[in-house]
Amino acid sequence: MTVPFWAWAATIGGIIVLVGVDIWHARSPHEVSFREATLWSVIYVVVAVVFGGILLFTMGTQAGTEYFAGYLVEKSLSVDNLFIFAVILGQFAVPKRHQQKVLLWGVIGALVMRAIFIAIGAAVISAFAFVFVIFGAFLIYTAYTLIRSHNDEPKDMHDNRAVKLVRRFVTVHEEAGDHEGYKDDGRLQARVNGKWGVTPLFIVVAVILSVDLVFALDSIPAIFGITQNAYIVFTANAFALLGLRALYFLLVGLLDRLVHLSYGLAFILAFIGVKLILLYLHEDVSTSIPEIPTWLSLVVIVVTLAVVTVTSLRSTRKKAEAAGTSEEPAQVESGQEPEKTDDAGGDAQSSEQESRSSS
Repeated sequence: MTVPFWAWAATIGGIIVLVGVDIWHARSPHEVSFREATLWSVIYVVVAVVFGGILLFTMGTQAGTEYFAGYLVEKSLSVDNLFIFAVILGQFAVPKRHQQKVLLWGVIGALVMRAIFIAIGAAVISAFAFVFVIFGAFLIYTAYTLIRSHNDEPKDMHDNRAVKLVRRFVTVHEEAGDHEGYKDDGRLQARVNGKWGVTPLFIVVAVILSVDLVFALDSIPAIFGITQNAYIVFTANAFALLGLRALYFLLVGLLDRLVHLSYGLAFILAFIGVKLILLYLHEDVSTSIPEIPTWLSLVVIVVTLAVVTVTSLRSTRKKAEAAGTSEEPAQVESGQEPEKTDDAGGDAQSSEQESRSSS
């Protein structure tokens, strides 16, 4: 199915407009409320659904089904990625009013990286059909690692390779966190004593972008397991990512409740991996080997996500009842701004001691 140039141009233009709206909305540092996050999440979901409806009427049922299946896969993977974002924002003690700016840079970076990977992936697939087997094996291995690392403690993001590279090649003004770069307007660069450099917030953005690169390696093979149409692959990724910033603030208090999400994603990735391998065998080995239809993939994805959501909420509720605690969702690290400090280098105890000494 060939998509005309004007359709590509109109779609990319529309996505740029949506990104511009996001940038305009996040231009002033502020703490995102639950109401604001809900409103923007609904807007982006509606936009994505309307676009899918347009595909259904203009390109047919097959294209529409592939888009919605791909959108759900990318959206569910994005929710899993929010766990990592929560850890990053928490470990670097990013103030709540600057979190949306960091996430916005992460979304823009993810869009650019995935556009590049989609172009490369589409070219490689058209030239080498055996890539389906490689992608399929990679997804099955990714599913295995998701299950294996389910209960692992989060890694210390201060040792991230991106942090080391930034500190090696760029001047980092740690003191800018107390003056002009980090606490006040959230600038990523600052000039201290006549020397230009970056603020601690820039390091957080660098870590987010490095994580985006890893996420793209998982998501692109997964979406190509749903469809090989580059236009649908790109739009499904784009619309799943555009609402990620608002979705984070909507789900930040519920992330700890989705305890079975990794298992569900592992099953979906393994299923798509098997589908890719069967697709190669069906087209290049023997047509007698069954091919998994797109509508069945959509059903499997929807049912799996529904099941893991229900079982996750039941499991956390039972644990709360057994422990004799309330059912209020646990707040993840990034949802709690340190009470005594706003910068990445301070701590609550030292601030308390200073206040006592000054009094």
